[in-house]
Amino acid sequence: MPETAPTATGDRTPAAVPPLPCLADQAERLIALGVHERAGLSAAALRAFATASVEEAGGLLAVHPDRAPASALAPLLRRAGAPGFVVTDMADVDRFAPLDAVTPPDSPLYLLTGLDRGDHLANWSPNEALPALTAAHRTPLLLTEGIHWLLQQPAALEPNHCFMTIGSRLRKANGSLDARTPAIWISGGTGRDGRERRNAPKVGWCWAGNRHTWLGFASATTRTTG
Repeated sequence: MPETAPTATGDRTPAAVPPLPCLADQAERLIALGVHERAGLSAAALRAFATASVEEAGGLLAVHPDRAPASALAPLLRRAGAPGFVVTDMADVDRFAPLDAVTPPDSPLYLLTGLDRGDHLANWSPNEALPALTAAHRTPLLLTEGIHWLLQQPAALEPNHCFMTIGSRLRKANGSLDARTPAIWISGGTGRDGRERRNAPKVGWCWAGNRHTWLGFASATTRTTG
């Protein structure tokens, strides 16, 4: 569960998130990080997908979560030189699967368009935000998609303006949803995180009924095979 967000000094207005690199550059970034190998793909296949896909402003190249789970992607994140990590009480992070209405394409690689960090929904609970996103014809990001976004554009994560990825949820044995909802924010280096992780990108969770002023709800308009 999140610690209280560090209080920022000065203006809390978020900076404009820079545009994503082109798809070819995104492919090279994933190759440099070894994501293609983790996903059982060749570098050539990743480059070919990026080349063949329709380039759309703000498009994000993603690997299917079955190929590259969150536990493998989170340590690749970087902020202020510190690597990303998953909180210790989320050992089951890879069991957080897409909601029925948020199923990614049946393809090892796909694209997301119209990314938005969801700052306007800050201080909403996940239970409140999901129907609002659906009504706006937007789809909440999966946890792996949120990590992919930050691998390509680390500036999308900033103090007091982090985000949840409520497209991923864990189902219990009885079919009901676990009350935890995944999020990505910046560690304050307190508690079990350890001081050495201060300012590191952090994959954690929040209760579905709780609100946090510093967490928006990341979403997209479409998922496509390109």
